[in-house]
Amino acid sequence: MTIPQLLADFLQLLFDMAVPAATCTMVLAGLALRQESGVNFEMGGRFQRWMLWSVILLTLPQFLSWFAAQGITMPPQNTGVIGGWFKALETSIASFVTEVVVAKLVPVLAAFFVMKAALDASQGLSPLGSVVSAIFLLSVSGSVRLMQSWNSGTEFATSDMLVSIWNYLAGTILPEAAGLAIVGAVINYSRKKSFMPLVFSSLAFLSVTALWKLVQAMVR
Repeated sequence: MTIPQLLADFLQLLFDMAVPAATCTMVLAGLALRQESGVNFEMGGRFQRWMLWSVILLTLPQFLSWFAAQGITMPPQNTGVIGGWFKALETSIASFVTEVVVAKLVPVLAAFFVMKAALDASQGLSPLGSVVSAIFLLSVSGSVRLMQSWNSGTEFATSDMLVSIWNYLAGTILPEAAGLAIVGAVINYSRKKSFMPLVFSSLAFLSVTALWKLVQAMVR
């Protein structure tokens, strides 16, 4: 049975809104990261859930193609919305996310996190959590583009993107965090404060991939 054009346009509108929706879930992930301390996150917490939703939305066509390969009938995906009203709605939503959420709201939220970092420091607390969350928010648009480049285009694009995120975290982010930990250890040593936890943290960051491979080898 042929799907009515109105319903087909509505379904295509939902497909086309996947990337703007992923951008919004990335912003929510940044807010959740600060609520979970900023430099750490809870297993199964909101940060992980919002990140997972971002990955699913960015790989939505490939995610649905897996179900189609199993014989489940999925709605067709056209090249674009045909109806004029739906087309205008799609353009308005995409423009709102780009020009308001990313360009205006996100920098303001990041600025408040920087202010929170200053307030934390004034109370003798670590400002690092708020600073990390501010950096995460300011890099939302670039992170979405980077994640889109990891889309393998296969039926397993969702899991492939998660693997790419892990590889980027272990191969790029953690070595940089290890370097910052060493800098912090040197500063603490010069101020006659405890520095060994930072040294051990640096070694742990550099050993994450090796530890993961060790765990895999132990369960085989």
